Amino acid sequence: MVTTPGDPTQRRRKLPDMPRPITASISRAAFAHNLATVRRHLAAAAATSGVAPPRIWSVIKANAYGHGIERAVAGFTGSDGLAMLDLAEAVRCREAGWVGPILLLEGFFQPADLELVSRYHLTVSIHCEEQLRMLESARFTRPVDVFLKLNSGMNRLGFKGGYFLAARRRLVALQQSGVVGSVGSMTHFASADGPEGVADQAEAFHAAVAGLDGPLSLCNSAGTLRFPEYGADWVRPGVAMYGASPFDDESAEQLGLRPVMTLRSELIGTQILESGETVGYGRRYRAERGTRVGVVACGYADGYPRHAPTGTPVTVGGVRTHTIGRVSMDMIAVDLTDVPDAGVGTPVTLWGEGGPSVDEVARAADTIGYELLCALAPRVPVRDVD
Repeated sequence: MVTTPGDPTQRRRKLPDMPRPITASISRAAFAHNLATVRRHLAAAAATSGVAPPRIWSVIKANAYGHGIERAVAGFTGSDGLAMLDLAEAVRCREAGWVGPILLLEGFFQPADLELVSRYHLTVSIHCEEQLRMLESARFTRPVDVFLKLNSGMNRLGFKGGYFLAARRRLVALQQSGVVGSVGSMTHFASADGPEGVADQAEAFHAAVAGLDGPLSLCNSAGTLRFPEYGADWVRPGVAMYGASPFDDESAEQLGLRPVMTLRSELIGTQILESGETVGYGRRYRAERGTRVGVVACGYADGYPRHAPTGTPVTVGGVRTHTIGRVSMDMIAVDLTDVPDAGVGTPVTLWGEGGPSVDEVARAADTIGYELLCALAPRVPVRDVD
């Protein structure tokens, strides 16, 4: 019988594994360390004010900031709750064994979502008239807990002023009819990481909820770490839980956080540039003297920022150096001047444990660490470490 390469009757040869030497390591211990660090920070602030520390929603949206939903569920077992956007990710949390509270930060988007919200016992944010109408038409086997969102100045989602109180009255009516369980209140700070602070938004929030029952939630990572006095009943830290800083003026290390993700690769080639020679697309880098260059198996198709300029920090063989030239799809070039013994196979840390922080790389590339963590490409192998 004659066969063609596409013929299903043709026996396929088992191809050898040919992995590129790039790996993202996810530390279970760092997950737990960061949660404990945030909890200690909140406890210290609460002890000063004489109130109970707030509970923690560990935010695991966007596939847990690129770290993996199931890994985050396992890493944040000590959390009081988990928070995210995606309904499918919430279902994955339940299937992974999470039995605690789950908050959908953007609530639901269509009536069909409500059946899953009820079945998987999810808490939802209510931020618009359309969601209220969907709730008013819903029938559940058990009440659904909600957080009503106040637009206190962020001007993305939420009800303003009198509309907030009107929405609250409608939710209380639904509570009395058995559709809604607890009714909490929440808002989101716009400038917790900057010089403007949060006082005006916090004042607007507390004025709006004065005299209302139900749990309160205000703070993201920046608010939790810099303004813990506004923690109320629940905080919602995100990027800090993964060991990155929400601030430009304070590093994750200074905050006592550890990187959960470490992106590593190896040198796959070296070149010697004579004075005046260039490297990479566009010839962006021109050597001013004889320069030894290393080529790393990592590029923008792996999630490394294409716009990272010459000088972006990287660690080669345990020695801190920097990138040179333009980032390619699959490779970046690094300066080996201070690493004379480096050669093919020498380990490279792009960010994380033993290398520059993801925030340093992001700053060099004029972006934020959040983006780099979330942008880790599916083709990069991920392994769990203790």
